[in-house]
This record gives sequence, C-alpha cells and structure tokens, in this order.
Amino acid sequence: RTFTAVTFVIVALAASTSRADDAFEFPEPQAEHEWLHKFVGEWTSTSEASLGPDQTFECTGTISSQMLGGFWVLNDMSTDAAGMQMSGLQTIGYDPAKGKYVGTWVDTATNHMWVYEGEIDESGKKISLYAEGPNFDGSEGTSMFRDSYEFVSDDEMHITSEMQGPDGEWITFMTGVAHRTTSATEGQ
Repeated sequence: RTFTAVTFVIVALAASTSRADDAFEFPEPQAEHEWLHKFVGEWTSTSEASLGPDQTFECTGTISSQMLGGFWVLNDMSTDAAGMQMSGLQTIGYDPAKGKYVGTWVDTATNHMWVYEGEIDESGKKISLYAEGPNFDGSEGTSMFRDSYEFVSDDEMHITSEMQGPDGEWITFMTGVAHRTTSATEGQ
C-alpha cells in the first residue's frame, strides 16, 4: 500500500507541475475491456483431463473473478485433480496497440509463467488465449498451448485447454464446464 500511495503522489505531483497541455492522460477502458466483465463473479467447475491413453481423471474446482480497474480481470482458480490440490492466478486484459487480448498464468504445479496473446471469435462469446510453454508429453522443448473460454450463457462457461502437436494439430487435454454461483453485484 505504501508503494502504491507513493506512486500515486509522484504521478499527481508530476501532473500538477507540468503544463496543462502536456499533462499525461490515463486511458479509458474500451469495449474490449468491457467484454472481460463476463468473468466477474464466483464459479464452480468440473472438468476432465487427460495425460495420455488410460490417464484420464476428473477435476473439481472454483474460480473467483474480479476486475482490476476497468482493464484487467483476475481469475483466482483452485482445483482438486485426483486428490492433488492446485491453485493458479490468471490475468487477462486488452492491449489496444497490439489489437490483442494479453495476459499471464502462474500456478502451484509448475515454475513457468505463461504469457498469453489471444482474441475473441466471430460469435463474440469465446476468447482463445495462446502461450508457449514446456511440453507435457515428456519431450524436451516447448509447444504452443491454447486456453479457450466460451460463455454459452451469462452463468455457464465452457473451458478447453489444448496443446499443438508437432504436426500442427491441436490436441485437447482438458475440457470443463463452470457455473456461476455468485455474480459481481450480489452481496454489494
């Protein structure tokens, strides 16, 4: 909090001492940022994951999503995967200069920070985020991954995680459904 307060004071002083026509103007959220509000609220999820032939298991979890200002959604995810607990934190925003959605993912199961770029599909209901990361098949090197979130209704989201194989084909290794239990406005 002290760092944030000091940063705010420095920005305010810099703005007040500069000429009015040279003052920095903070950007306003755009329609692309507004789209991210679809995530906001509390969710429960069920999914099925596969690590290979005969290695399929069920997962249950929760997602707690909130906006950070008008620009970023923070998705705090917890999962029970066959008795193993995992937590992850995802950020998603929109970068007008790139014309892409951007974000990150970190979790308690790996030491890799995933850096996303993605887009909304033509239906306006599905966001796909792409990141490069370590192969899950035991081979060395990296692969491209795609995480997709499709809002089939205001309170139901379908989640898919895929890895791109050496032949360029996408291999689905996780599918899930999340149901909203609490919206952003409940309890306020």
